Amino acid sequence: MQSQDVAPRPAPDPRPGPVVDVEQAEAALVEHYPRLVRLAYLVLPPSLGRNRRVLTAHALTQRALPRGRTSGDASVLPAQKTAEGRDADPGYAYVRLRVLRTALEAGRPLTFRAWPKRAQLPPLLPQVWGLRLFPRSGGADELALDQRLSALSAPARAAYVLRGLERLADADVHRVLAAAGEEDPDDALAEADEIEAKYGLLTSPEFDPCSLQARPPDLMRRRQHMKAALAATAAVAVCGALLGLPGDGWGPDGAAAPPYAQNPSAQAALDPGKLTLVPAAAWQSSTRTDFSVWPARGALTGDKALLRRALAVWARPGESVQVSATPGTPAGAPPGPPQLLYAGEVDQSRVVLLHDGLRIVRYAEAKDGTQGAALDFARVDGATGAEANAVVLGRADGNVRYLTAPWVRKAVVRDLLKSAAGASDASDSPGTSGGTRLGRSADGVTEPFASPALQTGECRSWNALELTDRSGTRLTTDLGELTPARLTAGRPGQPHDASAATWSPLACSLAAVRGQGVRAVNAWQYARQPLPDASGTANWLCTRADTWRGGGTRVLAQFHAQGQPYGAVAAKAENVAACGAKDSHVLAGVLWKSGTGDWYLLAAGSKDTESIRATGGVDGSTEGNLLAVRAEQGAQAGLKGTLADGRSIGGLR
Repeated sequence: MQSQDVAPRPAPDPRPGPVVDVEQAEAALVEHYPRLVRLAYLVLPPSLGRNRRVLTAHALTQRALPRGRTSGDASVLPAQKTAEGRDADPGYAYVRLRVLRTALEAGRPLTFRAWPKRAQLPPLLPQVWGLRLFPRSGGADELALDQRLSALSAPARAAYVLRGLERLADADVHRVLAAAGEEDPDDALAEADEIEAKYGLLTSPEFDPCSLQARPPDLMRRRQHMKAALAATAAVAVCGALLGLPGDGWGPDGAAAPPYAQNPSAQAALDPGKLTLVPAAAWQSSTRTDFSVWPARGALTGDKALLRRALAVWARPGESVQVSATPGTPAGAPPGPPQLLYAGEVDQSRVVLLHDGLRIVRYAEAKDGTQGAALDFARVDGATGAEANAVVLGRADGNVRYLTAPWVRKAVVRDLLKSAAGASDASDSPGTSGGTRLGRSADGVTEPFASPALQTGECRSWNALELTDRSGTRLTTDLGELTPARLTAGRPGQPHDASAATWSPLACSLAAVRGQGVRAVNAWQYARQPLPDASGTANWLCTRADTWRGGGTRVLAQFHAQGQPYGAVAAKAENVAACGAKDSHVLAGVLWKSGTGDWYLLAAGSKDTESIRATGGVDGSTEGNLLAVRAEQGAQAGLKGTLADGRSIGGLR
């Protein structure tokens, strides 16, 4: 092994190097091209493979010229003033440094932390197709040296090559490596010292990338790749031809994406001339009261261009279209020509409402011609009577507007939190408490009013919409859907229209079911319990929110103590049968603090609950459907009840 006394390495010269013009650099590159390519080949990692290593060495050397007329590179080392030939040529020093720098970059591994440098990517030029190129084979000594060099790091390999091929002293090697961007040239020189100095072998044909042999690649693999490329090219050509087929009826479609298919069924569904238009008086003679008998209303029902854009965007919403759909609602194209419910101007938008038997679809675009559109989907399959009384036309500035059914005679807005304070009898008839009469246009479009679906923060009000027709008055509320959710009251399986007073203590709990595709919410008072320490009475209620899709049902058990304006949610569950028509049983409990400061576990079950037992943090039991047991603050308990038929029931959580 080579042994040397390592003296302190001089720091790189901070003075700018000489300015090298492109002609001087090109002359040096052409004259010393074989040496520079050999330098790059030796510094590149052998793991690249001999073919790619050869092509990369040539590519790096050919890219060593300055980009402008002059280099202006302050890192260019001055030529050795006492040297002769290439060692005294600043142009050669410049291109050698450029070749060395890019060869070192090519050996660094790719990472996700930074963009790859050009030298780390396969070279664009030169390229050789159909052949593999590699230097002539040397002897055993050259093979052994190549194996030893491959074990070195790239900077150490560069130091060894600069010593042996360029015959530079260690001080000059240190300066060249530092100028090439290496952080620790001393370590590179020390690592290079570990290999025996057989510098004469570096000029062997084994390391000459300019004297090459040619061999064919894997011919079978090339044949397979050619077949795959031809098949892919043919597929792309066929797809391009299909997409480019001419046709008519696909004119300006506003915000719609480019057409992807044309067939008779699709074209019929997108033809505004084939929309279903129900006569204005059809609902009066029909036995049905649903969306299928809604007439087409609005000032723009004859605007074919608007209707065309709405249908096209429905089928092919582009990138600028804001699409929303309630849970469980498909957002695909219409299966056939839909029914037109409304087309007109609402606030600052042009709005189109369509119905395809399963869904209500709302299309909205800005009146000022702003690009983009909004497309909203909501399921309404099976909607009848009160469930088909109104559809949202638009929301703006926290307010909502509705299009009401043609059979609606009166619309009233009621704040549930202010309705008949203290009245909680579920048998109260709708419309007995005060409210604000809501004006409507001749087309049934309501005035705007504050929507609870858009409010945030503390629950201080909750508006509901009361709609009256010839059969009665129904209470509904906006939960963020295109259709309002119906509010009812009564025993599961036998609900009736609720009053605003019934929902007054429960209104704020409706926030838990906003945007869930809710069809109706029923409130049922299933128990009334005397409170300990002569603190009055409390009502136990359960609310069940059923959805249009069937799943996603949410059940809340609520505890409303006498004198409290709002009920407290004691338990909740999702996708359970409790408090529903299939299973009306319910059991829930709550920790409650009496006026004397004592804590109790209160629990109540539906009337057919014969016994309740509490376990865990609280131990107690009772016969009947009401339980009151003294407890500690923060205690947690499990509840189990027994029904009259012997079945067990667990508490909602």
